[in-house]
Amino acid sequence: MIIIEVLNEDWEGDGMTLKKKYNAEQIQVLEGLEAVRKRPGMYIGSTGTKGLHHLVWEAVDNSIDEFLAGYGEEIEIKIKEDNIISVKDEGRGIPVDIHPKKDLPAAQLVLTTLHAGGKFGDGGYQVSGGLHGVGISVVNALSEWVKLEIKRDKYTYTQKYERGVPVTEFEKGKRTTKTGTKIEFKPDPEIFDTLVFKFETLANRLQESAFLNKGLKIILIDERPDLENEVTYQYDGGLEAFIEYLNRDRDVLDKNIVYLEEEVDDTYIEVAIQYNKSYNDRIYTFANNINTHDGGYHLTGFKAALTKSFNNYAKENNLLKKKDPKLSGRDIREGLTAVVNVKLTEPQFEGQTKTKLGNSEIRSKVESTVYEYLSYYLDRNTDFAKKVINKALEAVRARNAAKKAKELTRRKGVLSSNSLPGKLSDCSSRKSDKTEVYLVEGDSAGGSAKQGRNRKFQAILPLKGKIMNVERARLNKIISNTEIASIITALGTGIGEEFNLDKLRYDKVIIMTDADVDGAHICTLILTLFYRYMPELISEGHVYIAQPPLYKVTYKKDEKYLYSDKQLQEYLADLDRSKVSIQRYKGLGEMNPRQLWKTTMDPENRKLQQVEVDDEREADDIFTRLMGSKARLRREFIMGNADLANNLDI
Repeated sequence: MIIIEVLNEDWEGDGMTLKKKYNAEQIQVLEGLEAVRKRPGMYIGSTGTKGLHHLVWEAVDNSIDEFLAGYGEEIEIKIKEDNIISVKDEGRGIPVDIHPKKDLPAAQLVLTTLHAGGKFGDGGYQVSGGLHGVGISVVNALSEWVKLEIKRDKYTYTQKYERGVPVTEFEKGKRTTKTGTKIEFKPDPEIFDTLVFKFETLANRLQESAFLNKGLKIILIDERPDLENEVTYQYDGGLEAFIEYLNRDRDVLDKNIVYLEEEVDDTYIEVAIQYNKSYNDRIYTFANNINTHDGGYHLTGFKAALTKSFNNYAKENNLLKKKDPKLSGRDIREGLTAVVNVKLTEPQFEGQTKTKLGNSEIRSKVESTVYEYLSYYLDRNTDFAKKVINKALEAVRARNAAKKAKELTRRKGVLSSNSLPGKLSDCSSRKSDKTEVYLVEGDSAGGSAKQGRNRKFQAILPLKGKIMNVERARLNKIISNTEIASIITALGTGIGEEFNLDKLRYDKVIIMTDADVDGAHICTLILTLFYRYMPELISEGHVYIAQPPLYKVTYKKDEKYLYSDKQLQEYLADLDRSKVSIQRYKGLGEMNPRQLWKTTMDPENRKLQQVEVDDEREADDIFTRLMGSKARLRREFIMGNADLANNLDI
């Protein structure tokens, strides 16, 4: 991989007209792993939390590829002290013999050269997630150091690298009867914004991998002081066990799980389906064990087969009345939980982070296979078929009701694209990439925010009370809620199927609520709305949470705003307490416009938390447990996390 870029320009000219010099001296050539360190985002997506954890995925994917090839049934991942990662498998071990063309040990070549590996053409793998062959070399390039240990051919081989460069010889050591590869690395602080691995993030992804590979045993051990933990994942039930796990907190529509597993030419297709009584669908797609978050042709084929098979069954069995329209794909998917897992010899992922499958031929294979099986299954499971179709018809009626509700509210001006909510104090700028809207709890705080804001780029939308919990309602009920309708109209994007991010009127959507339990609840309700019906707002980085101060401390004539109990204690440590005045803010309305601007709205001083979804499956579970209809799940969550609570209202 070679990256060519323009360096800092010099100037040239005759004194009257200056032009930027641009010639051969301004061209820099980055070769090999140097390119990875210069542009890490091209290879791991980001240098934040996601990119950090992506290093682990690259190492683990290689071990899983060995399992798929039939070697090794156990993978051990350790988080060591100082956030050092160790990944050990029982595979064949990376080859250690000298490469005929490069005159280097093959293992050293794999760790130091992009696109070097046993995953191309007639290499060592029939099915592989690491198609690009850059994974472990990228880990090497972006680590402060890497230690490689290989057990193969009756010996142990070791080598150490620093920032992608070998610092020891490739050494042949003690004899052994075992085989396998162990990669130990420490992420480079010069590259990453954070070096702290999240146990839950690793655990969720590794559990996912265990579901996808029947019989594979994955062990995750956290050895960091005060964070010690250990989990083991192994599932003989495969995707069926995965579906049971995903629906464990939901009321299922039918207890049966539809499962199919077939090989079409050189492609393996595995699908599991179950319906629940919720109003949302969840479809997880995988290609060669890689979670394709952005879908791809395998997802397109699955959706088409699902829609076609249920519509055909309903028509052939006279389950649709003449006045009933053809069921749409969204109607049929309401309440669906599905996992689509394909394995193919030459996957074409879009980008090194592999979030979308681009093999166009996989669409027809998945569509025909799933359609044929579902048609067969529905004919022999009529109760299941009727339950799903009846639920879909309810969704149709709700969709029609939502359409009428939208038309009614538009006539009233509430959802009209040509009018804005009367209580919205808009900004004067029309450049959406430089503007922001505050969703503010209460009229009192809204009044202070309106007076304190910068009118050029800040808009204020006060919200009265708590909006509807959208987790327990269909869209027709949701848009009838006045506060939600105001939010939708103010943002300009529409909602649900009509959502269009290009119409977003503001670059930042900032939730600003009181620093108490009610404020946290209102914030969660708004986030639930965004996550379920306007998810691109979050995924594209437009949603933020304002962080108002908890305390104002006056010492002599100095005022200090503090945002946590820890900050308060640290600030008070060296002060004469007799001369200190402390004000604890319970609500935004307790601050005057000047204070609200200074502490919470001024871009130079404010603290904003950007809302991100690190793990889609975990986020979905959290919203289901906290906002769903089962009180038991909320109680269990509260009991399990009670020791983490602070600043409770008493």
